[in-house]
Amino acid sequence: MSLVAVGLNGREAPLDLLERLAIGGRELPKALASLCDSPHLSEAAVLSTCLRTEVYAVLDRFHDGLEDVNAFFHERAGTSPAGVSALEEHLTVYYDDAAARHLFEVAAGADSAVLGEGEILRQVRDAGEQARAERASGPVLGGLFRHAVEVGKRARSETGIARGVTSLAHVAVALAAERLGDGLGGARVLLVGTGKMGEQMASALGSMRGRPEVVVLSRSRARAERLAAGLGARAAELDALERELGAADLLLSATSAPGVLLDASAARRVLRSRGGRPLLVVDAAVPRDVDPEVGRLDGVTLVDIDALGEHAEAGVRARRGEVERVREIVEEELERYRTQVVGRSAAPVISSLRAAAEQIRQAELQRMASRLERLDPADRKALESFSRRLVAKLLHEPTVQLKLAAGSARGERLAEALRQLFDL
Repeated sequence: MSLVAVGLNGREAPLDLLERLAIGGRELPKALASLCDSPHLSEAAVLSTCLRTEVYAVLDRFHDGLEDVNAFFHERAGTSPAGVSALEEHLTVYYDDAAARHLFEVAAGADSAVLGEGEILRQVRDAGEQARAERASGPVLGGLFRHAVEVGKRARSETGIARGVTSLAHVAVALAAERLGDGLGGARVLLVGTGKMGEQMASALGSMRGRPEVVVLSRSRARAERLAAGLGARAAELDALERELGAADLLLSATSAPGVLLDASAARRVLRSRGGRPLLVVDAAVPRDVDPEVGRLDGVTLVDIDALGEHAEAGVRARRGEVERVREIVEEELERYRTQVVGRSAAPVISSLRAAAEQIRQAELQRMASRLERLDPADRKALESFSRRLVAKLLHEPTVQLKLAAGSARGERLAEALRQLFDL
């Protein structure tokens, strides 16, 4: 049995590749089922956010299982596993302890484009819960993801990693406020999307010192109205996008739509109705909501997820000093996790082995009961004690070796050998 984490993130992979690999909430059950169809995987979980897509898996056959995980990514990317592709260049693979360490660092916010990002902790928790709900994960990944959430909480409570602006949504609004000035006071803002990112953007808009005029758009009019109510904003359906853009100064977009919502031809129509007024577009969605061609039009400034990451980088210098302490916490928790894994994997086999040995010892004593009755009580007691010590000494070395190897491929082989040899 091997634990692996395979995936890519926005710091190392191009945005167009991230778009092809992104797995939305509706796609997740099918993606997990596809992974679990492999006879070489016993557990799987998927962590897919706007800046990363990663598969965590427990492999029964390492090389075959890893090939199946790679094939899963190639299928989504529309590439072939044969030869070296752009996908192969950007995929990262972590094994066993390194896989656990990576997930712990992700949950702690130490591996995010926005250092200390708060949203990633919820996303890690949701990924674990969704894998369990789809019966794709089991004791290994279930325990790993629960522990990762504990690590994320501890890192945020014991360090300053989460100090300041720590979400892409807040970075998006802060950047827009810098570009437009006056804390967005008096600006007409079009907020498209009512998911988690949209809610966070709404929260950031609500905390602006200015008073922007906000219109919330969504495919669901009811969701748009609920989000707009908290802002004192107006709600509209997504069909009104072009019309509303005619009067907007800023478009903030973060939906989970599979394709673009604003293409270049629609943007040209909007620009003709604006009388030359500039338009700032911040597209925080993956896949993109806005066609990159829109950013090449006169009068439009387009900020995409890559630019948001670069802007966020400038604001995290004060938190960089906290990373070392976060990594110390990760290492402490990794050791605690290893201890727990050892206990979980070795204890049942050791317990069964000792129970089987004790049953044999008792059966042999019972078989000789009539002869033992001829001994005086002190001798019977001595013989009973001798038999216990003998069994304990015989089991001592197998027990020690199994505990030392627990949680590794060697430990699994030893455990399986004991199960077969002693019919456990």
